[in-house]
Amino acid sequence: LHTTVGFLKKTGTEHQWLERHLKDPFVKATKRQNYRCRSAFKLLEIDDKLQILRPGLSVLDCGAAPGAWSQVAVERVNALGADPAAPTGFVLGVDLLRISPLEGAVFLSEADIADPRTLRTIQSLLPAEKVDVILSDMAPNATGIKELDHQKLINLCLGLLSLSRSILKPKGTMLCKFWDGHESRLLQNRLKEQFQDVRTIKPQASRKDSAESYYLARLYKGK
Repeated sequence: LHTTVGFLKKTGTEHQWLERHLKDPFVKATKRQNYRCRSAFKLLEIDDKLQILRPGLSVLDCGAAPGAWSQVAVERVNALGADPAAPTGFVLGVDLLRISPLEGAVFLSEADIADPRTLRTIQSLLPAEKVDVILSDMAPNATGIKELDHQKLINLCLGLLSLSRSILKPKGTMLCKFWDGHESRLLQNRLKEQFQDVRTIKPQASRKDSAESYYLARLYKGK
């Protein structure tokens, strides 16, 4: 009986998720506009409001798979040179997973952003060894334990902040996803030490019941 009830409960939960997924306007727009996943609309919304991506900028997209944020970045920084009157930008995506090729972006697949060898490879691929914008939609493999998953993601963001000392240009921008929890303020304070402007953003494309938000840190103080 317990097994049967558990099965029915799981099936009902999965059914609710699928139903919500199919009704999601961002899922429909993803298919219509040929983005690789719905997360593209989170970055589009943030950029429409705050203009963090401009033609000519160089971008490092961390946790890039499947490539939706890189698609947005390629468009917004004019990486393909689609607008001949505007400067041409550069997009480099990095992920532990394999990323399918994308015209206008360079991908470093199956690479750990925390590995010093990855940093050296990134610097060798960048036109000027440093970037104007660091994007991070990274997330750890979820354990299902809320506080542990939160801590793991905060640690990823803190690692990225340390990395920014080597690859982010002065006055550069960093956008990173975090899950709300007791360590969020620690990350926010660390960002405020390194950037002049730090704000919290919850895009409409982030589901209301999700704990995710983003820190947008601008005007990097580094040299």
